[in-house]
Amino acid sequence: MAVKSVSIRIEEEMLNKIAYIADYEGRSVNSQVLILIRENIKEFEEANDKIKGAIAPDSNVKPTRK
Repeated sequence: MAVKSVSIRIEEEMLNKIAYIADYEGRSVNSQVLILIRENIKEFEEANDKIKGAIAPDSNVKPTRK
């Protein structure tokens, strides 16, 4: 499995809070964010179905604003 990098824009207060939680749990911010993402995927798949196969980019993004 390839590991990809992603950059996000995040409010400073939110970043400070997630950094606090990560530090409390003995993790890096990156590791904490990955845990949150994994939990979100698990919850989604439990409520819906397993996500199978490649996900086409056009079905994975919100429509553009006008």
